[in-house]
Amino acid sequence: MSDAFTINDEQQDYSQYDLDANPFPYSPVPDENPEIYCGQQHVSDKISSTVSSMLATGKSKHLVVTGKYGNGKSHTLKYTRSLLRDRDDVVVGYVAQPGEGFLDIYHEFVYDLGFNRLQEIAYEFLATVARDSTETNPIGASAMRSLIDEGDVLLSDIVPEAIRRLSDVTKFADFARAIVHMVYEDTNLYAWQWLTAEGIRYEQRKEMEIHSALDDDTMGVRAFTALKNTLLELGYTGVFVFVDEFESVARLSTKDEQATLNSIRHLMDQNSSGLCMLFGCAPEVWQDVMSEYHAFSERIGQEVSLRPLTSEHLYELIGDYLDRERRSNTDASQVRPFTQESLDLILQRSQGNIRQVLALCSRVLDDAAIEDRQKITAEFVQEVI
Repeated sequence: MSDAFTINDEQQDYSQYDLDANPFPYSPVPDENPEIYCGQQHVSDKISSTVSSMLATGKSKHLVVTGKYGNGKSHTLKYTRSLLRDRDDVVVGYVAQPGEGFLDIYHEFVYDLGFNRLQEIAYEFLATVARDSTETNPIGASAMRSLIDEGDVLLSDIVPEAIRRLSDVTKFADFARAIVHMVYEDTNLYAWQWLTAEGIRYEQRKEMEIHSALDDDTMGVRAFTALKNTLLELGYTGVFVFVDEFESVARLSTKDEQATLNSIRHLMDQNSSGLCMLFGCAPEVWQDVMSEYHAFSERIGQEVSLRPLTSEHLYELIGDYLDRERRSNTDASQVRPFTQESLDLILQRSQGNIRQVLALCSRVLDDAAIEDRQKITAEFVQEVI
């Protein structure tokens, strides 16, 4: 009996199109750090205004980006996040979806920062204490870590003062102890678990002299505020939080949905400076939130909508993707091997939905390469789809 199919790792040849590979994603899910953004100018302008305003004034400002499924909400949030991550004066966290309540948002935010980043923040704070209370002058986390590792600064000499100062800054002594314990080898994993709201046993909390558990939305808001105030004390401009798929709050019970929205409202009320939250949400859900939960929606106040692609946006997007794999320099408007008629048909079939556009282009280009087509016509697109 012969094999029903053959598997090999031989790559498809796209050289006839002056391409090294198929530039379109097979599964059109946004990259973690997107390199291409074919944005709509009104969306780019509104996001730029919101972000720039917080950076320039330090005053908190928030925005909701609405758009139907596949129109680029996640891509927009991730692209904005990738730009902000290049800055040294802000901390940026991405939350894929709000989960069951605000505690899940807090958990995902801290997890996105990561263990190493949180440990760096702990060393940075110890450095500020060491500069004031010892004869050393560490600048930054790595310098502080070196001084401790080499025995030039003893933790026992600076930790009590660090906890006292951080407790004053955060008004949350348990949070202060957890942050400081991020630098101890014996307890840093316990501290990390507590700070991420994963939950730890009483004995583990007792070892760090932590008395409370991070186990509800109120404590999550308190911990988030404490983290943000720690960062401002260290000289950061602020914290950016990107909450994607916010429409999933509509799947919660009415009680849980209201609790989640109230917790975010309380977070905004307690952080009039140094906080910028950007939400990605389906338009119909955001309309419901605006009509039913005025106290929450009024805290945000701003909304910008992603629309389906136009022909102009489509040609630009496809040209940008093709340029990623071009073997030679070419006109940025060049969409070869696609004809404009073929792209017009793809636009029509996808109704301007970016996710469907990319999936169709990927599939059509592969089929054209297999059949050794020199160009992709509207007729060929019709055959494939």
